[in-house]
Amino acid sequence: MKAKGIPGTYGGIHRNLMRESSGDPFAINLWDSNAKKGIPSKGLMQVIDPTFRAYHVDGTSWDIHDPVANIVAACNYAAHRYGSIDNVNGPY
Repeated sequence: MKAKGIPGTYGGIHRNLMRESSGDPFAINLWDSNAKKGIPSKGLMQVIDPTFRAYHVDGTSWDIHDPVANIVAACNYAAHRYGSIDNVNGPY
């Protein structure tokens, strides 16, 4: 993340990861509004496919369940929307 200029600390990532998936890289949300639209949130940081594709970071896997790819894409999204994953204290 540092090499790509994406801000975020371990604490911010860990807090959001535990809230979103309890640390399960294969977690899938099948009940929220995104799931009802057919695009469930997936992975450690609970990212939907379109967001993952839009904020994917070069050099990481295109597998949304890959922990590094999922975290970095989520942090990239959070940086663009909130300034940093550290500023996210609820579902995003």
